Amino acid sequence: MALIDSVTGGRPGHPARTLPHDGAPILTVRDVTVRFGGIVALDGVSFDVAAHEIVGLIGPNGAGKTTLFNCLSRLYDPARGTLAFEGRPLDQTAPHRIAALGISRTFQNLALFPSLSVLQNVMIGMHCRTRADFVASALRLPRVRAEEGRIAERAQELVAFFGLQAVATHPAAGLPFGTLKRVELARALAAQPRLLLLDEPAAGLNHEEVEALARLITAIREEQDVTILLVEHHMGLVMQVSDRVVVLDFGRKIAEGTPAEVQQHPDVIRAYLGVGPTDTAS
Repeated sequence: MALIDSVTGGRPGHPARTLPHDGAPILTVRDVTVRFGGIVALDGVSFDVAAHEIVGLIGPNGAGKTTLFNCLSRLYDPARGTLAFEGRPLDQTAPHRIAALGISRTFQNLALFPSLSVLQNVMIGMHCRTRADFVASALRLPRVRAEEGRIAERAQELVAFFGLQAVATHPAAGLPFGTLKRVELARALAAQPRLLLLDEPAAGLNHEEVEALARLITAIREEQDVTILLVEHHMGLVMQVSDRVVVLDFGRKIAEGTPAEVQQHPDVIRAYLGVGPTDTAS
């Protein structure tokens, strides 16, 4: 089953958002260094992500890509450097407040609730946007019912956006892997992020599903007004959807530019192929 055959537009009734001016950084990474004992996982990495951009973050295995994502998610604290979202430093933000701040993330391994329906899994993604306290929920006050209605409405919108209507009431357990990938994306968007961190979304997908994923990532940016930072090993996908690409190798940034510029960069060729562009085979 293809990841998605088509993407319907719009998100009616969704509240307007205040984003940085076009071209202004929504995410700023400055001189970020992470050490694990004597191992330097990130070494002075700096780059920006502008609002409404899709930026690919690539590099060989062990380059530091997931480590950087874990810093953005506040799972790791850098030894040096700063991370800022919409001009606000992240170092004082607790990990459980990152989603409420406006940053959502998917993971390499799916982490859905198998016994819950697709719709319920998507609704869980909106937990960080709820305001009802325990007492109000226990008493079923009108504002609680109104909030639940808004959550259900938004979840239904996302189910439709990702083409999941046919399985909306089906438990996540037993669904095809490509379908579960869509559910995870829908849950991440349910938190109403302004920045979406995609950690290897193409992993485990076939060629047809990867092609559909490329269309979907672009549609998420265009239809959902979301900026995207993408970690991915599938180079065809990265080069197809990214406005810019940042390349890491052994924890250092070795290149940054458009997909075409990065593909021709000698350090990138060397990192991936082990040879320079002028080397010849013996």
